[in-house]
Amino acid sequence: MWLPLLLLLFALALVYRWYRQSQILENLSDKYVLITGCDSGFGNLAAKQLDRRGLKVLAACLTEKGAEELKKETSSRLQTVILDVTDSERVKSAAEWVSSIVGNAGLWGLVNNAAFGHAFAPNEWQRKEDFAKVLNVNLLGLVDVTLNLLPLIRKACGRIVNVSSLAGRLSNIGGGYALSKYGVEAFSDSLRRELRDFGVKVSIIEPGAFNTPLAVYEPHFKNLERLWNNLPAEKKKSYGEQYYQQYAKGLQQILGSGSPKLHMVTDCMEHALTAVYPWTRYSPGWDCKLYYIPLSYLPTAVSDYVLSANGPKIACKVE
Repeated sequence: MWLPLLLLLFALALVYRWYRQSQILENLSDKYVLITGCDSGFGNLAAKQLDRRGLKVLAACLTEKGAEELKKETSSRLQTVILDVTDSERVKSAAEWVSSIVGNAGLWGLVNNAAFGHAFAPNEWQRKEDFAKVLNVNLLGLVDVTLNLLPLIRKACGRIVNVSSLAGRLSNIGGGYALSKYGVEAFSDSLRRELRDFGVKVSIIEPGAFNTPLAVYEPHFKNLERLWNNLPAEKKKSYGEQYYQQYAKGLQQILGSGSPKLHMVTDCMEHALTAVYPWTRYSPGWDCKLYYIPLSYLPTAVSDYVLSANGPKIACKVE
């Protein structure tokens, strides 16, 4: 008797959930959206996708070349600005540029997408500078851009979309990348609660593995090789050549497993910006949904065992 009723309630909940999330805002053509990291990857595709949707896209690119190529493939509505998110003066100047364009309408959306990721390696092999290079782009740059644009976003009662990673939920590799993404999660959570009464919504995108320029193996290997070659002899002996080779092979396998369907991520960005009721978190990618996110909820001992099972091995020497 109870089972059919429970199934009916579950089905109704799914229908309601679908209906609620399918509601899209009106007057999208009046809204300005700034996206960072538009030279390539998710940012580049998002800029094109939102431009086609009719939004007024302000695309922040790191290079002139990236900006010129993007303008060739988009409408005249899209405007570009050169921005290095680690340069506070450039960030301040970009915010002033945005303000001059949006005026009293304010900035409806900010997509913090710019990232640096060629930093996967064992923690002990790296120096403070290696961690800082990643944190300055992925976390501190994101914070700086957000703080400079917040007055314009509050004016529009708009949206902030921060791109994190599965590594922001489960630290599966050494280096500053996971640290930076955990920081993005924490910043986004506190910001969402602070801005709630202003009508500003904050969403987090946590992509799994995708075939973006950050997933190209060669730069990662060169960085790993550099760190290995710079290790003191004592550390090299402790880890061993076999560990280095296994790590490089494992890194190649991880980077090679990414999905080519980048639209899965940009569709989440679009929904976060255009839906009446955006999600707090989006986890695009089946690896994220079916493996990493569930694994992150399991006891630490379990996730440690699963993640370590296929990793490089060192024979512990107990004296």
